[in-house]
Amino acid sequence: MSDTPQTTRFARRMQNAHRSFIREILKVTANPEIISFAGGLPGPDYFPVDEIREATNRVLKEAGVAALQYSSSEGYPPLREWVAERYRTRYGLDIDPDEVLITNGSQQGLDLLGKVFIDPGDSVLLEAPGYLGAIQALGMYEPEFAAVPLTDTGIAVDGLAERLRTTDVKLCYTVPTFQNPSGITYDLPTREAVARLMEQSSTVFVEDDPYSELRFMGEDLPPIRKHLQAGVMLGTFSKIVAPGLRLGWVCAGEDVMERLLIARQGADLQSNGLAQLIVHRYLTDYDLGEHIEQIRAAYGRRRNTMVAMIDEHFPPEVHCTRPEGGMFLWLTLPEGVSAMELLELAIEQNVAFVPGQAFYVVDIPDRHLRLNFSNASEDRIEEGILRLSRALRGLLG
Repeated sequence: MSDTPQTTRFARRMQNAHRSFIREILKVTANPEIISFAGGLPGPDYFPVDEIREATNRVLKEAGVAALQYSSSEGYPPLREWVAERYRTRYGLDIDPDEVLITNGSQQGLDLLGKVFIDPGDSVLLEAPGYLGAIQALGMYEPEFAAVPLTDTGIAVDGLAERLRTTDVKLCYTVPTFQNPSGITYDLPTREAVARLMEQSSTVFVEDDPYSELRFMGEDLPPIRKHLQAGVMLGTFSKIVAPGLRLGWVCAGEDVMERLLIARQGADLQSNGLAQLIVHRYLTDYDLGEHIEQIRAAYGRRRNTMVAMIDEHFPPEVHCTRPEGGMFLWLTLPEGVSAMELLELAIEQNVAFVPGQAFYVVDIPDRHLRLNFSNASEDRIEEGILRLSRALRGLLG
């Protein structure tokens, strides 16, 4: 395609911006014959359709036209109060509702943090592998990315300390619980060590927590914020209610919140007011705990089915993480085996996944892949892993 006068005027930031690799794969998986482990999708069979319908009717009946009017940039006050209270009851965190900003999913929270903190060339530190959505959102502000590898117990603390010692890191982004894409969870000593390092630095620490409510085995762990005086937290209703509502939040101190509000008012003024009222009504009228328990039980069964099938049908040289919650497994293939080549064979077998290279900001061998287990029934998981095992054995010869 030749340049036009318009395309030659694109902003510099667009030169290295690309479409989401996962979203492009999802176009392929629109074929109903393909079993997809690619998207980070919750299980739609547990969306509270009837309850949301009833909550919507009540909101429109009780609030009327007010539910359809503009509302505040900060978000619906009772919903912000619910978020603050959830932090208090789950973890004993003293969060003021004024520290909560309702966003269009936690992805918007990442974009706002990029606007507020990142200048071109600033150092931004991620986990390796790291969340693709963060790489995309923060990457629009032209930082210099660096990465610290994950271990089985969380981020490599020595590597994090060395990076903080040798680099002026502006912002550090983490997903400490059931990390996307790996499923790894930071253990308590790692959380405490990260908090100590951040207390000693001027780095803005961002703790994203989309998945901790989805624990189906083991014991809950407090967020790193429990051990840290400052820091920014992100959360979402996408995993515990429904992603189509597009509601999440940023939790930050007064000085950060003021700037987040300025950035958001220049972007979209406010999150969907009607959706906020509906979600709050749902949370008020129905038992969220019971709903989450149903999701946990289902995801636990699906995770166990996928792990068991991998253990039975994949070569022993394939390493698989064993998460206690969340939505993902992370596979490491034998040396010299390409995940991209495996994807091509897998599509021929009508099964899909995400190659691991999409989750790195540094060059690494192409031998990792992410599997989502939350969005497929146990029968589909069994069949999909059988198809994937045939593709893998074909690649291995």
